[in-house]
Amino acid sequence: MRSFLVLAQHLHFGEAAEALHVTQPALTKQIQKLESKVGGPLLVRGYRRVSLTPAGEILRERAQGLLREAEMAEEITRLAVHGKAGLLRIGFGIASLAAGLPDILTRFRQHFPAVQVSMADMSTPNQISALEQGDIDVGFVRLPVEHPDLETVPVLEERLVAAIPRGMPYRKGLASLRNEPFVVISRSVSSSFVDHVARTCRAAGFSPRIVQEVNELFTVLNLVRGGVGVSLVPRSANLMHVPNVRLLDTGLEEAKWKIGLAWRKADPRKGDGLDPLVHNFIRLAYRPRGVAPVGNLKPSPR
Repeated sequence: MRSFLVLAQHLHFGEAAEALHVTQPALTKQIQKLESKVGGPLLVRGYRRVSLTPAGEILRERAQGLLREAEMAEEITRLAVHGKAGLLRIGFGIASLAAGLPDILTRFRQHFPAVQVSMADMSTPNQISALEQGDIDVGFVRLPVEHPDLETVPVLEERLVAAIPRGMPYRKGLASLRNEPFVVISRSVSSSFVDHVARTCRAAGFSPRIVQEVNELFTVLNLVRGGVGVSLVPRSANLMHVPNVRLLDTGLEEAKWKIGLAWRKADPRKGDGLDPLVHNFIRLAYRPRGVAPVGNLKPSPR
């Protein structure tokens, strides 16, 4: 088919044969075979040049489109083999948005424009389940994560800040809230987060008196706004813009935590290597931050 298209472009057997790097008799045989296959002439042979028959015009038009599609398919496949095309499914939480996820996504799109990115907003426990089920490829999770089938690498940092109603004193930092009631995310939603709140308060010299547990961070902030209590929330809560709620730094190292990338472990024994697309995303995400590479971070052979 390619030989026919080149001949249809040059309309001269000698020039077309030269462009195809074949002999003229070989090209003639190819065209004759094609005409025999379609059941009729595709060319009107003149003394010096040829022209296309109506059937030849139709074939040229259709074949050009098919050839372009085939070339595009080959190119996309070639990119996919090297992790430069395809679909990447990413899990994330609100904390990763404020901590730097948008910058990572921007760089990734700049380096790999042919990759389609699908985002899913979910908690760390839900991301772990989604990774187990193969519903996402990578996740931005709260570290540490202990799971036999997952690998993690730290890429971002987040911290807890005090959420208090506007007008409440905060002269002594977090210690100012020792006698205040606390509103927190439910332990059933994230036990590790509740533990982190308690640990940070203990670093300030007290244990929080929890009076209300809720399932959503937005609800926490609005209860603070309504005077039900105070809270410790991720710094990323400022993205919610709840009025009359102040978010203030604690100044404590204990308030910080790492956000990491998590992905399914490769298992060479099962012929299951790390997807090149996942490999490229992980490398780009942690390299600018100087995080040491993971030992088995190798793309699967394709």
